[in-house]
Amino acid sequence: MLWMGENLVTLPQFYTVQDLRAQVATWHAQGLKVALTPTMGALHAGHLSLVEEGFRRADRVIATIFVNPTQFGPGEDFDRYPRQEQADADLLASASCSGLYRPSVAEMYAPGFCTSITVAGLSQDLCGVFRPTHFSGVATVVTKLLLQALPDVALFGEKDYQQLTVIRRTVKDLDIPVEIIGVPTLREADGLALSSRNRYLTSAERAIAPLMFQTLTEAGHAFASGQNAQNVCATATAKLLTGGFSAVDYVAIRDAETLESIEQWAGKPGRILGAAKLGAARLIDNIPILGRNSG
Repeated sequence: MLWMGENLVTLPQFYTVQDLRAQVATWHAQGLKVALTPTMGALHAGHLSLVEEGFRRADRVIATIFVNPTQFGPGEDFDRYPRQEQADADLLASASCSGLYRPSVAEMYAPGFCTSITVAGLSQDLCGVFRPTHFSGVATVVTKLLLQALPDVALFGEKDYQQLTVIRRTVKDLDIPVEIIGVPTLREADGLALSSRNRYLTSAERAIAPLMFQTLTEAGHAFASGQNAQNVCATATAKLLTGGFSAVDYVAIRDAETLESIEQWAGKPGRILGAAKLGAARLIDNIPILGRNSG
């Protein structure tokens, strides 16, 4: 619950599939359109932008919070991933969210659960090289959330662009009747993409972090101006390392839909993606490739 002036705002919360489906069915029976915004919590303004976009496309918006164990690999940050249940609920209430679905691990993965979804190709490159089980966990949990909620629309941030692409492919291949919407990345004033993991950064690392966005932006313009992808990505990688990042997993230029490699700019929609380590944080970001006459 959240106090807003003299009014107490109550955020409806659901903990079981049965209760979630009952509420969505009630809205659908009333002729209302429903949007879903899946999250892992530790919410920030970027998540709230998904809720806002949801209301542009639907009459009701349900957010989900579930820190999904199957998308974390050995040695990753599942145990220390930030959890702030009441603060998250207050933020969603302040955004007039229609409801919060917060299942337990047991509700999501009942005893004996043994099914997983793998999206070949799209999930095996880029972050998939460094987190080989990650996208199977993502595809599986998102599929379950979509089938549990049965929304008309689901919204995901473009910051996790490979994830968005994997989800779109999963929904298309499995004929799940939901429209997937990518929402542009929300950034700090200095360009750093908003992320729950930014809180892992020390003050010194936070000062370095915007270099990721700056470097990808410069690299995108260089590529659109005629330089080949290999040289552009090598230059960007060197700049990140020189600028203070401890390791660069990749800088890559890909087709915006298929994530296939692009060597020379040909005017098709493209994306330049990067992942690099800075202290305890692994930062990912991406930007669209802009043409010569674009901003």
